[in-house]
Amino acid sequence: MQKTAKNIMPRVAIATLGCKVNQFESAALGTAFTAAGCTLVPLHAGADIVLINSCAVTGRAGQQSRQLIRRALQLNQAARVLVTGCYAQAEAEAVRALDPRIVLVGNAHKEHIVQVALTAKSSQLPLLHSPMEEKKDIFDLPVRHFSGRTRAYLRIQDGCNNFCSYCIVPHTRGRSRSLPKDQVFAQAEIFADAGYTELVITGINTGKYGQDLPKKENIASLLGQLCAHFPQLRFRLSSIEPTEISEEFLHLAPQNANLMPHFHIPLQSGDNRILKRMRRRYSAEDFAAVILRLHQKLPQAAIGCDVLCAFPGEGEEEAANTHNLLASLPISYLHVFPYSKRPGTPAASMKGQVPAASKTQRVQLLRRLDAKLRQRFYKTHLGQSFQVLVERRLRNQPGWLQGFSENYIPITFAGPPSLVRSLVTVRLDSLVGGQPRGQRITEVTGNTDTARQPGNTPQATGCLSEIIETGTVAKHTKEQTCGEK
Repeated sequence: MQKTAKNIMPRVAIATLGCKVNQFESAALGTAFTAAGCTLVPLHAGADIVLINSCAVTGRAGQQSRQLIRRALQLNQAARVLVTGCYAQAEAEAVRALDPRIVLVGNAHKEHIVQVALTAKSSQLPLLHSPMEEKKDIFDLPVRHFSGRTRAYLRIQDGCNNFCSYCIVPHTRGRSRSLPKDQVFAQAEIFADAGYTELVITGINTGKYGQDLPKKENIASLLGQLCAHFPQLRFRLSSIEPTEISEEFLHLAPQNANLMPHFHIPLQSGDNRILKRMRRRYSAEDFAAVILRLHQKLPQAAIGCDVLCAFPGEGEEEAANTHNLLASLPISYLHVFPYSKRPGTPAASMKGQVPAASKTQRVQLLRRLDAKLRQRFYKTHLGQSFQVLVERRLRNQPGWLQGFSENYIPITFAGPPSLVRSLVTVRLDSLVGGQPRGQRITEVTGNTDTARQPGNTPQATGCLSEIIETGTVAKHTKEQTCGEK
């Protein structure tokens, strides 16, 4: 670690790959470093401490993690470099072999990262790595800010008990564990006080919330209480499994105006034989029944799906079954991922690996279907008005803004930059080049006091399709997911 002047705390860079839970945890660690007196800086700015929060959901994600670690080492040759996250948990020896300077901290020990990072002597740094099966509690450092984001992630759960055949996450994240309700509410209060308008409820398997708590809660009861306690906030659920959409959940959704009508429900395959090979716990018929019931309750809701294309053993018939099922349902959009081997999972050694050319063809076919589904969904809402949370200015179109409606339609409209991070009423008027375009009607809420707007404190976050460092964003190709992961 670079020597710093007496009483001057280190400069810290955080770079994150992976899911929303990783992003939340990086934000929490950034908050803790800041509270300790450190300054957060971009990865290229000459940090004294570098923290890489890695991902291992696919083999490609592991490769991206290695590349990011090497880049961090090259850019910060005198820094103390800590590596955590799912790739560090799954491939500890491979990570340590990259460079002797690396300090590895497994997922079970993330709460110790700041203490380890600020330890004065390198000789005193421990190796913190243990099996996640032993982890019984949940990483619970608070988050104060998400830099540059109009909505904050509220992580309520970690871990997964499903053991899908393509997924390493139960081994890298451990079993399902829930954040106690009082701590969920405390974090929501922090975000409300920081000026956030919308919170995204997230976890590794969010729908399993509460099953491990002494006083039984579930995702529906928690959402209902959050909506009632924070009527000024919009709540958006990041993902929920089809088996977790109960009658209680279906009753809750239409009754709470501040629960956004947007539900992301992983399908993965529309063929029953492939679903069994994936170890998914539902049939194509079960999935269809859930979607139709949800659409009946909330016809205006956006319903998105993950699809894992070209899984081992998938032939033309199975691929057609998936395509036909999706085309027959009121789905709003698809996230299509080509299957990618994840070493250490049963699927990686399965027979019937699909050739690259066939995989590419099937992905393209489903992505064309995705485009059609989006257009169909947008067209059904032409002429309607929405409360849009304004996300950003369009750099290549001065005077134009873009934000998301309650049901996650990305609407572009004319307006001043001061509306960013505000809720405004926008009427969806047309599709221009297939993209929704609207007209601002009236301002619902606005906050131009930058001290109260979210995201003013430098912070590092990221997602599976991008590496986000403090101050810089580097795009990467999207990888497959399972629910939140």
